[in-house]
Amino acid sequence: MKQAMLDSNKISYYLQLFKELDLEDLFRLFSVAREKKLSIGEVYIPVNANTRKLTYIKEGLIRAFHLKENGEEVTVLLRWEDQFFASYDTILFDKPSRFSYHAMEDTILLEADYDVFMEVLNKDPKFSKAKDFFLLNMLGDSMMSLESFILLNPEERYLKLLQEKPNIIQRVPNKYLATLLGITPVSLSRIRKRISSGPKR
Repeated sequence: MKQAMLDSNKISYYLQLFKELDLEDLFRLFSVAREKKLSIGEVYIPVNANTRKLTYIKEGLIRAFHLKENGEEVTVLLRWEDQFFASYDTILFDKPSRFSYHAMEDTILLEADYDVFMEVLNKDPKFSKAKDFFLLNMLGDSMMSLESFILLNPEERYLKLLQEKPNIIQRVPNKYLATLLGITPVSLSRIRKRISSGPKR
């Protein structure tokens, strides 16, 4: 991997996250990755694909959605800069993807074949923490999404999303955010209005 694939801040972040690794180990870890650029609207993983790629977003925004029989698109996932994602159906369950993943903006990715990546991790015990990180990252995403629908109401889910990525409302149309939150665009507008007006005196 060329050093330019990650900037110095990201390199420092991962060296702190995986304290048992040095700079050479980190470059070896990412050596199986390649850069890929997507134009806005471009499909990255189509529905029913068996794509075993682990992907890191350097710049841009990825949306995954499910197309219902009535033609309605239901957003199931948004991923942005410095996040990893994969076709969880394929990686975790060895099934074709139920969702379509596409770029909401011009996007730059680092992608690696998941099985090749795991082979590198399995060869050296010092990579055990990194291996757990990527596996738990995928499982954790699914669990957090499920828990948010069980434990939080729509307004709380919206506020949580804003806490994670404050500028997401400028980057994603309301109709996509609404389906991600499990509500209608009208309900989302009401939540925004209620929040902007502040608590009643």
